[in-house]
Amino acid sequence: MASPRLTYRQILTFWLPLAGTWLMMAVEGPYLAAFIARLPQPAENLAAFGVTFAFALIIESPVIMLMSASTALVKDHETYLAFRRFAYGLSAILTIVLLLLVLPPIFQLVSFNLLKLPKDVGTLTHGGLILLLPWPAAIGYRRFQQGLLIRYNLTRRVAYGTILRLIAMTLTAMTAAHIFKLGGIYVATVALSAGVLVEALASRLMSRSVVRQLAKTEHVGTGNDELTLSKILAFYVPLALTSFLAMAVQPLVTFFMAQSRLALESLAALPVIHGLTFIFRSLGLSYQEVGIAMLGDSREHYKPLRNFSFALALFTSTTLGIIAFSRLSTLWFHEVSNLSVELTHISLLPTQIFTLLPALTVLLSFQRSLLVHSRDTAPITQATAIEVVCVFGILTIGIHGLDLPGVVAAALATVLGRMLANLWLIRPCQKALRPRLNELA
Repeated sequence: MASPRLTYRQILTFWLPLAGTWLMMAVEGPYLAAFIARLPQPAENLAAFGVTFAFALIIESPVIMLMSASTALVKDHETYLAFRRFAYGLSAILTIVLLLLVLPPIFQLVSFNLLKLPKDVGTLTHGGLILLLPWPAAIGYRRFQQGLLIRYNLTRRVAYGTILRLIAMTLTAMTAAHIFKLGGIYVATVALSAGVLVEALASRLMSRSVVRQLAKTEHVGTGNDELTLSKILAFYVPLALTSFLAMAVQPLVTFFMAQSRLALESLAALPVIHGLTFIFRSLGLSYQEVGIAMLGDSREHYKPLRNFSFALALFTSTTLGIIAFSRLSTLWFHEVSNLSVELTHISLLPTQIFTLLPALTVLLSFQRSLLVHSRDTAPITQATAIEVVCVFGILTIGIHGLDLPGVVAAALATVLGRMLANLWLIRPCQKALRPRLNELA
């Protein structure tokens, strides 16, 4: 019996809450930075927040893909229990890693001896990391639970959890700043911890019906289908490496820009450019779980999901292009973002180069969803490694060979690296789809 036809309206209804979730997460960093900027010693606290948040993102990177993995792997009570044990264990390990990092001798070695942080920034960073100790476990737990919600077509509940997270962050930040008079870095990190803890709890409460339904679902298959730890590791380790490598790109770009022509201007402009482009890239990032959840057991819904991804790619890059190639870009950078005339001028060309990135991000998310759905995750890591190597190579040539301004070299490296990643995944995706493509031929 053929499965019901998947309509574009169903895809849109499923995707929109996830897109809203990513958009809300996109404003989290700038939102807290605005709090810090209005408190005493904003420069030192903003610098410490940047370093602290970078540490937090790198440490949490292995749990980022728990949501995709949970969506793909958890099909019954047996697989739920197996993957829950794995998710809890991974979250505990990362919490221990963060706990070790904040031990004074280790933190001294990393922050002052290796990173050469100024003493005041390093001291503030240490306090911020201590307040972020709940971060890895809370992130891992809620992404595991959110994957269950996505698999059972409850994406609105994922968005509700993110709304609660932002509300909890705001109330905590206001209380910490105005009642307890904490410094900026402590206001931001305690707000982050409170937000993810509330979201984790909300995700658990909202997924109770799913867990009850899974408890009644018997495992279908043979012993060869059992979700063992070795199978989970074979599936998940490439995804975790992918997240880790992706997180390493930003520090790499920052390192090269610091050595470039117009280094200070590039370092100042790139975060603002990223803030604008991430609004459109986040729409593509949110599409990965859509493909995993809606492809169907034999990937019978591939065609409508592919067509929707093409439309989404065209919309995101075209909309960013309208801004980048018109006076709207000057309005955004100079009037809205309050950049100087010089920094506004420097930001225009990189933004125009970045116009391609939202479409490439949609394509990458859809490619990854196909491979995760088919449980062939190794090519995803390979593509990310190729992307990182490409970024490194183009930054080296652009900055040291062609003497390009750092922000221009960074834009070129990022876009070309993403193109190579997309190209690398074409053949693995064709392999994953071969039975389905033969049917469509």
